[in-house]
Order: sequence, then C-alpha cells, then structure tokens
Amino acid sequence: MDKADTEIRTQNLADKESFLEMMAVERGVSHRTIRNYGRDIDRFAAYLGKQPKNLRQTSHEDISGYIRLLSDNECAPATQALCVSALKQFYSYLYGEKIISHNPAQHIERPKARRNLPKVLAVQEVDNLLEAAASPEGALTKKNKAKAHRLICLLEILYASGLRVSELVSLPKTAVHENRDYLSVIGKGNKERIIPLSEKAKEVTLAYVQQSWPVLVPEYARCQKWLFPSAGKAGHLTSARFAQLLKQLAVRAEIDPDRVSPHVLRHAFATHLLEGGADLRMVQQMLGHASITTTEIYTHLQQERLKELITTHHPLTDES
Repeated sequence: MDKADTEIRTQNLADKESFLEMMAVERGVSHRTIRNYGRDIDRFAAYLGKQPKNLRQTSHEDISGYIRLLSDNECAPATQALCVSALKQFYSYLYGEKIISHNPAQHIERPKARRNLPKVLAVQEVDNLLEAAASPEGALTKKNKAKAHRLICLLEILYASGLRVSELVSLPKTAVHENRDYLSVIGKGNKERIIPLSEKAKEVTLAYVQQSWPVLVPEYARCQKWLFPSAGKAGHLTSARFAQLLKQLAVRAEIDPDRVSPHVLRHAFATHLLEGGADLRMVQQMLGHASITTTEIYTHLQQERLKELITTHHPLTDES
C-alpha cells in the first residue's frame, strides 16, 4: 500500500468514526444502526478507492454510479435504500460541519423498496395445523401433554387475535379471565388495545390455565406471572422457540414449513377476517397498526388472489 492509499484510508476512517460518534452520542442511534451505517460507508469508500478518491472528494455522479452498481448486482431495493440513507446522513453531517463545501448526496433519491405481499395460509391449512397440534407425537408424559396443550393455546389465541408474536409469548397470566371475552394487550408505543376472543380460543385458553399451566410453571416466582412460562432467561416462551415449534408442526400437518411462521398466522387472521366481510378499520385496530395504509396491504392481497382465481378458473381465460 503506497502513501496516497494510506492517507485516503486514514482520512476516511477519521471522518467515518467522527460521524458514527455523533450519531451515537447526539442522536442516540442504536448499536445495530451504527454498525450498518459503518458497513455501508466502508463499502462506498472501497468503491471510491478504485479511482482513487477519498470520501470528501465524492460527487453526485459517484453516488449515483454506486447505486446503479448495487442494482446491477441485483441488490434488493430495500438494501439500496438503507445504503442511500446512510450516505445521505453521512454527507449531511460532513456538510454541516463544513468539512466539505457541497453535499453530493443531497439530491440522491432513495430507491423505492418493493412491497411484497405477505404469505397467507388457507383456512383449511390453519385447521390442519390445529389438528396436528391436537395429536402430539412422542411419549405422552404429563409434561409433554401440557406442552402440547400450550401449543394449541398459542395457536388459538394467535389465529383469533392476530397478535404480534412478541405480544403473544409475553402475555401475562392476568390477560385471561373467565368472565371476559377479550384480551387487553400492551403493544408498540406502550399503547393498550382490546381484542375480542372467539369462544373456541377462550375455552381452550381457560382449560390450558386450569389444567396445563400448573404443570409447566417452574417453582420460582419470576415465571409465574406469564401465561406461557419457561425456564429461560425471559421467564416466558421466546418468539424464536414458538417459531421453531410451528415449523415442526407444519411438517406434521404436511405443509411446507417455509410457509409457516407466527407472522404468517397473523397475516392469516387479518386476511380471513377481511374475506369474511370485516371492516378494514376494525382489522387495523386489532392488529395495532398506527396507519391504515399498513393494513391496506391485505386488500391488495385479496385482489391478487381474486386475479389468480379468475385466471385459473374462468372459462374465457382458456387459450387452448
């Protein structure tokens, strides 16, 4: 490495570290975001280094060319957008500190991330999952029966409420009451929302609390507050473990496990409600979406499924 390359690397490193320190200290950005910003700046610096240029010598054309390169290499639009965001923040900082005389990223547009339609299970497939959960494999010890009962309860509540998986596994035992037909959930932003429970979900949950919860709850007190207690650090079943149990259940139900996750069941809840004639605003409230536009993805999904149905079954589409 010659002297010029060393100077470029040293200067780039100093500017990057100064920017990341500001983001961490003054703006309180998360460690993960700091790490991602640093990675994106390093990759762009490596791209510039082939010219060679340092980060302070960047032009609008340099950044545009780099984004085109990412696109040519089939980098996902969402990843490109995150990279552009990092560079815009970085160069805004350098310009604000008068380290550079112009901001080359000012007029760079963020690539629009493609909005993928969510995966959804058919009603029959959800029924198949529940049937598989009701027929556990392995030795039917008292504890294994309780675990199987817990999985059925998790499925029934999730499909009946559309909770986020983090909300589901961390439900307190007090969330369930025999005289109530709803759940009170504290979601994102510490906001409470009320979600009605179906009779089936309520019945299964109360039976689980009375019969299986006492078998599963460890003796130490810190786990006894949770509806789904676990001996792990959190004191309750983790999201990752529940997702793993769902994959195993999907195999037994003869469903591709790649199509099954807690989030997919949340999607199924919303989609099946709308197909049954539910109001979009009502679904928004139950899902805990801050914006109705987030919930509207399910109306797009319905349109896609209708299009597929017509294409597959309408006689006028038969070109033979």
